[in-house]
Amino acid sequence: MAAMTVAADLLADTFCPIPDIAPLSPVDMDAAIEAARAAVGLPVGSRIVAAMSGGVDSTVVAALLHKAGYDVVGVTLQLYDHGAALKKKGACCAGQDIHDARLAAETLGIPHYVLDYESRFRDAVIDQFADSYLKGQTPVPCIRCNQTVKFRDLLDVARDLGAAAMATGHYVGRAVTTEGRVQMRKAIDHSRDQSYFLFATTPDQLDYLRFPLAGLEKPVVRGVAAELGLRIAAKPDSQDICFVPSGDYRTLIDRLRPQGREAGEIVHMDGRVLGKHAGITDYTIGQRRGLNVAVGEPLFVTRLDPDQRRVIVGPREALLTASLTLDETNWLGDQTSIEAAASENTPVLARVRSTRPPSPARLTLVEGVMSVVFDQGEEGVAPGQACALYDPTDPDRLLGGGFIRDTIASAS
Repeated sequence: MAAMTVAADLLADTFCPIPDIAPLSPVDMDAAIEAARAAVGLPVGSRIVAAMSGGVDSTVVAALLHKAGYDVVGVTLQLYDHGAALKKKGACCAGQDIHDARLAAETLGIPHYVLDYESRFRDAVIDQFADSYLKGQTPVPCIRCNQTVKFRDLLDVARDLGAAAMATGHYVGRAVTTEGRVQMRKAIDHSRDQSYFLFATTPDQLDYLRFPLAGLEKPVVRGVAAELGLRIAAKPDSQDICFVPSGDYRTLIDRLRPQGREAGEIVHMDGRVLGKHAGITDYTIGQRRGLNVAVGEPLFVTRLDPDQRRVIVGPREALLTASLTLDETNWLGDQTSIEAAASENTPVLARVRSTRPPSPARLTLVEGVMSVVFDQGEEGVAPGQACALYDPTDPDRLLGGGFIRDTIASAS
């Protein structure tokens, strides 16, 4: 997300096998190349830095741009200890991301650089991830990574390399209005859309970024990789948090922030003490399983009190949220700022988790605090998560958003 040198012949047996993927016809390949060229919108021959993670999406981006006639430079970030990832069982090619990116660049015949960003990633993403759990929050590390290491630090590198733009493998769209304003939009493949994770992309960053996969569906992307003979055509998509190769993030938090492993009480929202817990970092808002308390009705985690080391539980209806407040906001809408939009009580579609559809709401100021007020309430809203805002009149357009600071329950 010091350069590493690995002989390609020593890596030959570490790559995932390519399944039986039907190659695209030349017409389809030409269409994919043209779609990438249209997404870039720059003269052929322009230098573009391709952020290559080692996965199929970013590799295909580099390949399509190279085929489209751009001067492509691949850059891969070493973000965490890949040696630990190699020990993960049950995942094809785990830990080989940097090697995969390097070999793909060699296959394409483009220059490729590996940058050691491990310390930056630890400070900006891993430590923040652990601290959030101590505060009783539910963090989204992918957003932090995009917001800091990738779309801040890596963009500076791309500019230093003389690139006219930086391209990534995100499934998200980018459009320029007739007035010259840049918009972020959902990808054509809504099942892959990643706009929620990119809400913090600033207008200046969006002006420089390009997303060549915006108009392609994932099967087409894999077909392009197979047609070009890229060994990553069948590489599985990453499912876990990249810096937690075991999938057990609580073990990482216990190691980094052992104070989170302090025992406390599980308390019903009516004041009854129902039991004990072994650490507040084991719990998130909306959690039902693993509470180890029984009162004859289903109970859910409704609030976390890190100061008192208390886990507050209650019935499902207690999860319904009337409004929330936002921190670290970003705005891509037509108004001059998110404050201006809030002062106008702007209607929005608010998405509080990547797995939930957006809900009708209003962006407003409540006693001077940036707030989102839901039309009919929203369930399972957790501090620390992102709230991405979309345009109700154009639901594919991302307006911005922020990180959820506090919530107000509908029942209060």
